[in-house]
Amino acid sequence: MQRHTWRLSVGLLLAAGCAAQTAHPSRALTWQEAEEEFQKNNPTLLAGQQTIDEARADEITAYLRPNPDFTFSADGTQIAPHRGIWQPFAGTFFTPSVSYLHERDHKRELRLAVARQGTAIAVSAQSDLQRNLLYNLRDAFVRVLQAKAIRDLARENLEYYDKDIEINKQRLNAGALSRVDFERIEIQRVQYESDLETAEVDLRTAKIDLRTLLRDTRPIEQFDVNGEFDFEEPTATLEELKNVALSSRPDLKEAQENVEQARANHALAVANGSTDPTFGGWYTHNASTNNPYAYDTVGVSVSIPLRIFDRNQGEKRHTEIDIGRNEKLRDAAQLTVLHDVESAYATLESTLALLRPYRAKYLKEAADIRDTVSFSYMHGAASLLDFLQAQAQYRSTQLNYLNLVGAYLSAANQVNLAVGREVVR
Repeated sequence: MQRHTWRLSVGLLLAAGCAAQTAHPSRALTWQEAEEEFQKNNPTLLAGQQTIDEARADEITAYLRPNPDFTFSADGTQIAPHRGIWQPFAGTFFTPSVSYLHERDHKRELRLAVARQGTAIAVSAQSDLQRNLLYNLRDAFVRVLQAKAIRDLARENLEYYDKDIEINKQRLNAGALSRVDFERIEIQRVQYESDLETAEVDLRTAKIDLRTLLRDTRPIEQFDVNGEFDFEEPTATLEELKNVALSSRPDLKEAQENVEQARANHALAVANGSTDPTFGGWYTHNASTNNPYAYDTVGVSVSIPLRIFDRNQGEKRHTEIDIGRNEKLRDAAQLTVLHDVESAYATLESTLALLRPYRAKYLKEAADIRDTVSFSYMHGAASLLDFLQAQAQYRSTQLNYLNLVGAYLSAANQVNLAVGREVVR
């Protein structure tokens, strides 16, 4: 009896757990939530952030002062006994000295300027990496929404066709329809079943791709997204998008920052061509020849390199050429940005030109034709071929519309990639 009660309790607990899991399914991710999860978990983005931290650490190194040099010397040590007495350290005197290299012409400040430009370049490179990765994420997100919409359409078409089959079955039983015509209607159901199965597979595949990008470990049955799968007319003109792209594209910013860093490198090369003196000072405990009672003496020195031959000419010329090279690369990047915006905008406009008549008339006409021909066929005013063609036209029109919406969202994603930030939803 106790064993039976124990088994019953365990069974009730398991049933309650399953019921609770069913009652509280996983919440679908919105685009904003998916973007936040991606930025928080993507290893490539996290590694890029560490590159910025490394660049900031280089700023510390660049601004460090030269270390002073400390020298300790001993002299006057005897190497032979004096009158048979061995006193090696009797005449030894010790000399500590300190020297320091003084950097002129703001070398430290220029090194820091070069390092800060390197940090700015790393930040822009990270932004550009994020721009490209978010494009891939958005594309995967849209493919899930499109697969869900096509799956829902396939279900709707199958349910509608099943209702037609049921009505025609009643007509068959009433003698108003031949069995051959009914079987021809019924056999077409396999096409709708195939559409639904294909849509389910495509949806599952799209979810797997998106879940992999998000590094989500939930079972695929519990993973879902939520968003609007539709299109709207863009409000920004092509010229406005170009202006936004020229001010927002991180790769263009990176190209400009490369120019600034090249100029800072040239200024540093010029400064490195100047002479840096080394100042030194020492102390000695030793008798002076001028004053035999003065054992403590001090001295100072200045060492100035004579830069007769090496004045850093090669590095000056190299950095000067590098400025021109980076300026040309910046101009090339600007042309690329404008090309990307124009190409993406043309694709967006082309897709919109195809979508507008679908929303304005084609969808309604396809639904009206299907409903009218179905009604007419049920009452003997239309042929079986007309009935099947109307069903196929509705299915094809709806599917084309959804594919065009998906193409529009992909084109909008391409525009946002070309501009550098989200301007078209």
